[in-house]
Amino acid sequence: MSVALTSFLSAEELGKMWGTAEEEAKYYPIVNIPIPQNIPMRPGSFDMLPDGRLAVGTRKGDIYLVKGAFDSPPAPEYKLFATGQDEIFGLSWKDNAMTTTQFGEVTKISDSDGDGVADRYDTLSNNWGYAEGHEFAFGSKHDPDGNIWVALGLSGSYNSHNLFRGWAVKITPDGKMIPVCSGLRSPGGVGPNAEGAMFCIESQGPWNGCCSLKHLKPGGFLGHPASYNWYPFVPGMDTPKVTPDSPSRFQLEKNRIKELVPPAIRFPYIKMGRSISGFNLNQTGGKFGPFENQIFLGDYTLSLIMRATTEKINGVWQGACYPFREGLSTGIMNVEFTPKGQLMAGGFTTSRQWPVRGTEPYAIQRIDWNGKVPFEVKEINIKKTGFLFTFTKPIDKVVAANPDVYNITTYTHIFRGGYGSPEVDQTTRKVTKAEPSADGLSVMLQLDEIIEGHIHDFNLDSLKSKDGKPLLHTKAYYTVNEIPKK
Repeated sequence: MSVALTSFLSAEELGKMWGTAEEEAKYYPIVNIPIPQNIPMRPGSFDMLPDGRLAVGTRKGDIYLVKGAFDSPPAPEYKLFATGQDEIFGLSWKDNAMTTTQFGEVTKISDSDGDGVADRYDTLSNNWGYAEGHEFAFGSKHDPDGNIWVALGLSGSYNSHNLFRGWAVKITPDGKMIPVCSGLRSPGGVGPNAEGAMFCIESQGPWNGCCSLKHLKPGGFLGHPASYNWYPFVPGMDTPKVTPDSPSRFQLEKNRIKELVPPAIRFPYIKMGRSISGFNLNQTGGKFGPFENQIFLGDYTLSLIMRATTEKINGVWQGACYPFREGLSTGIMNVEFTPKGQLMAGGFTTSRQWPVRGTEPYAIQRIDWNGKVPFEVKEINIKKTGFLFTFTKPIDKVVAANPDVYNITTYTHIFRGGYGSPEVDQTTRKVTKAEPSADGLSVMLQLDEIIEGHIHDFNLDSLKSKDGKPLLHTKAYYTVNEIPKK
């Protein structure tokens, strides 16, 4: 890497790498999918076709169908299926047609004469406004009712100049647009968790101290008040009577504003992503290792992939995030699991807007699981007096039973109209009791206090597996919105 590029990245606060790429590769190697030089590939979305091909939607508005991307070694053949769209950040194949979410509309694209090239483009909905480059639209796969959920970015970071900017909406199979919730800023991927609740990724910015995973709760307000102005266009949904104070804390404001929905997971800035993008639920039936029903998320700026788990406590979604894989070659815009249980990842870089750690102008890569199980924190669940940690392999129970080996800090962010936030209100928590399970696959940590509204930052670098190995990733982060009552 050149001195000039290194200085640029440093100035842009890309932060230190996790330093685990070499060890990660022992379990999850990265495979490059070759792209012909004559194809201007800037992947923004993926889907899987019933015939086993990979569909790729691009920022330039093309859709390619790729055969052979899942082979080892990959021998991809690219076919241009559709063109003339605009920034495709959502693809979903259903009923022999491709539905795209692009800058200005949700479009159903089909091949009516069966020659392998799209010849019919039907607008399902374009019932939102757009006029400038930050007003992205990110779309989901079809939900069980056939709807596409769309998250609409604001006009810049601070305003909603065009209809329904800052809202999540859903588009029914017959093209009706239903506004779902307000308060978004610059959302990325949209999709479900294992229980079928819909979420979107939100980027750090005004009213968002860091990136987060937000529940798209019908009737909810997700934090940025610029989109209050479109409530009069939503039958049966009233404008919230209260606007958030700035500066404040999210935990205080959710007690003032009944519609306010707290982020389910907050990702500590730089430590766990800077521009989180598309995500996908792992339902491969164990083909991708021990992380079934977990969410895998890409990050554009830091060229990495993370894991997340969610749970509903007192009716509110919350959960944890974990490092997974760094060292990808470009800015990751989306990820998708294949029928073989591989994870496709792809994206691009742009010199005119945002910095990216990966240096390739665009790429499609594949992460394979080679069958070896890494020693990892599999999942964290909150309990009334502490946290239950589950591991992928048995732990050294003698070490794990020592409360002094756990380092736990907590912090939150300023909830404010200004851009982002430092970590504030730091505390240090003490483990009062650590109880490993009989099989060594979990440990229950009793804490002196759980801090509601805080990220709980766990450093587990002293833990060892039963056979004396360290954790592959020693950090994990749990967002506490609610403390269980029982």
